[in-house]
Amino acid sequence: MKSSFLDKYFMISERKSNVKVELGAGLATFMTMSYILIVHPSIMKAAGMPQDQVFTVTALTSCIFTLLMGLYAKLPFALAPAMGSNAFLAFTLVGSGNITWQQGLAMNIISGIIFLIMSIFGFREVIVRFLPKSLKLGIGATVGIFLIELGFKNGSLMKVANNSISIGDITNPAAITALFGIAVTAVLSARKIKCDMLLGIVSATLIGIPLGVTKLPEKIISLPSGISDIAFKLDFSNILTIEVLPILFVFFVGDFFSTLGTLLGVSEKAGLLDENGDLPDIQKPFTVDALGTVVGAALGTTTITTFVESAAGVGAGGRTGLTSISTGILFFLSLFFSPLALMVPGAATAPALIIMGVLMLGGMRNIEYDNFTESFPVFFMVVATAFTNSISNGVGAGIISYVVIKAGAGKAKEVSIGLYVLALIMVLYFVR
Repeated sequence: MKSSFLDKYFMISERKSNVKVELGAGLATFMTMSYILIVHPSIMKAAGMPQDQVFTVTALTSCIFTLLMGLYAKLPFALAPAMGSNAFLAFTLVGSGNITWQQGLAMNIISGIIFLIMSIFGFREVIVRFLPKSLKLGIGATVGIFLIELGFKNGSLMKVANNSISIGDITNPAAITALFGIAVTAVLSARKIKCDMLLGIVSATLIGIPLGVTKLPEKIISLPSGISDIAFKLDFSNILTIEVLPILFVFFVGDFFSTLGTLLGVSEKAGLLDENGDLPDIQKPFTVDALGTVVGAALGTTTITTFVESAAGVGAGGRTGLTSISTGILFFLSLFFSPLALMVPGAATAPALIIMGVLMLGGMRNIEYDNFTESFPVFFMVVATAFTNSISNGVGAGIISYVVIKAGAGKAKEVSIGLYVLALIMVLYFVR
């Protein structure tokens, strides 16, 4: 009876999945993005925030809004504090001495409120419809190239120094762990074994133990810290000054297009997009995402966003909100089992990111390559993402180049007024 209810509510059979696969996919997503439980608190520590309390808020908000994504939007996406906005606040704003972290969170909540209003009234959905089909299809590959780059970095397979990129030291234990995981995951994927991503992560974690990459915890259970020092500490004292507007713009545009890219890119791989490249009821995940930012900022964390690592769960077969429910529960458990949750090293999750990224490049096959005005902006979007390490930058570059090349080719009428406005906004974003 319970199984029947779950199947009907989450449309499991309709999306050609089953409960076992959905739960396993949720675990794969959690294991792939659990690094945020380590990385985010360490970044916010640089802004002067207590690391243990940020850990609690990170796990708590990730749990709440991932569960909400599953129950309300019924999609296999997980949410957590965004990488990018946290570094922007900690290192660029607070680090430069311009503002305090309390003022930064106040700006974050204003940005989130704007998101929420736009989501509730469907404005974000309207903006999505302005995008041409080629860019929507290309966003999947854009997310894919970002995942590949992230995986290479996490697995120590790529080294960035002095503005140059080179191969990492493949004799490094972390690189060996990642390469082993890539081999296992690739073989399992080629043989179409279910939960290939999850099995790859587990195998890499295990091989990392003798290599010294996986650190076994001294204890398994620990109680979460309180959050009284960071929750509801927002400082709106300078929110109406002219200097704040560019900062709000950066928070707003960065999160909007990062979320858009993730939703469309991962949904394309999951087969959830319609014939026009749109995600049905996209207003729902947008609303959850926006609400997460508002509540997250109030509790003491930066922008809550839909994570691109959700692709790992999709790669493991996740197609419904039950995947998110599974991930959300694991985030809750991590509050009490943080030593165990943090045991999985970045090198062990790198293979899932890389293999998933490669698979997502398949979305490029539907691009009209014989129409240069359609194919070039997609290519430019993917390359811009790769070389700037930002989905937001990539999507923005794709929008601008699409408008420029269409107008330059005498096809200005093929571009909607809304897309011209978006292009102008992205120009302002880049010259901020």
